Amino acid sequence: MANINENYLKLKAGYLFPEIGRRVKVYSEKNPSAKIIRLGIGDVTLPLAPSVVDALVTSSKEMGTLEGFHGYGPEQGYSFLLKAIADNDYAPLGVKLDESEIFVSDGSKCDCGNIQEIFSQDAKIAIGDPVYPVYVDTNVMAGRTGEAGPDGRYANLIYMPSTKENGFQPDFPKERPDLIYLCFPNNPTGTVASKESLKAWVEYAKKNNSIILYDSAYEAFISEPGVPRSIYEVEGAREVAIEFRSFSKTAGFTGLRCAYIVIPKELKGKTKDGQEVSIGQLWSRRHTTKFNGVSYVTQKAAEAIYSPQGKKEIRASIDTYMSNAKLIREGLIKAGYEVFGGVNAPYIWLKTPNNLSSWDFFDQLLDKAQVVGTPGSGFGPAGEGYFRLSAFGKKDDVIEAIRRISAL
Repeated sequence: MANINENYLKLKAGYLFPEIGRRVKVYSEKNPSAKIIRLGIGDVTLPLAPSVVDALVTSSKEMGTLEGFHGYGPEQGYSFLLKAIADNDYAPLGVKLDESEIFVSDGSKCDCGNIQEIFSQDAKIAIGDPVYPVYVDTNVMAGRTGEAGPDGRYANLIYMPSTKENGFQPDFPKERPDLIYLCFPNNPTGTVASKESLKAWVEYAKKNNSIILYDSAYEAFISEPGVPRSIYEVEGAREVAIEFRSFSKTAGFTGLRCAYIVIPKELKGKTKDGQEVSIGQLWSRRHTTKFNGVSYVTQKAAEAIYSPQGKKEIRASIDTYMSNAKLIREGLIKAGYEVFGGVNAPYIWLKTPNNLSSWDFFDQLLDKAQVVGTPGSGFGPAGEGYFRLSAFGKKDDVIEAIRRISAL
């Protein structure tokens, strides 16, 4: 028999969301008539925007003609989409990007997990806690950690607790990291970072020769003025940061699959003997070797969200979800819960009542209210005692869910 990668055996239990699915399945089998409301996994519920659908239909018809057929496309992405991204997502922020600095992919989850491949095996990783599980698990798989301890923390990882006490803003690591994962608006806490805070992180990264892996998949949900939408709004960030963005939640592409990663030309890594190497070139090599590119049809659909009509339709969808977030936030506060997030992000982070553990509260909500959320401990040890609800449900379901929770 072939030997396995034993780093996979270090992973705790199942991945968070499959474990949620397993528990819900067991409950459903025992209670087949229960109407379960799912506000756990952050999947969208609204249909694709009409402009996106029209682009899918038109480009699909193109593919059925000799003149319009597209086979293998450029792995990095078609120029029409790269230009639309640069012109619409970054130029209005005063950020100038070259098309060669943008790489289209099939999801930020994939990019966040795959980016670690181009860095050394002994790279020191710093992560927020709580955190999107992919950041941790992919580095465990790669062999950069030891075993998980009794507190759930993996040896050799640098944890940066984000708690109520520090406003859910991780403090700078005392130990020097090579890679720093940051996510704002944050998943799972729904909180944001100020421009001053990001400036401090950029300065920290420069001082320590670290690289920031900045996940801004939820930037479109920012509603308050002055909150940065990109780390590149901070001077000097191009020298130390990679940014991840996604169409999944912004435009409902969870089933269509399209995202992108930005790697500025200024960003460098180094070899063991101290030679500088372009991070963008390394990623391009990895991307073109292991990925065949996002389909032409999907990229035309993504391009459509940047049309004037597309922007209106996408904005309407985002407003619907943020209206849900407001309902959840205000409903929980009225019911006596301590609540965070839900203003600049589609996630609401709440303190579990009566000192219940995250999973005990999950089971209580499922059993007594038939509502599914996400246990905070699944995002890391500092998430224990908290719980995440998603605003991506249908409005009627959200209203009913809050009624049930308030009645507990």
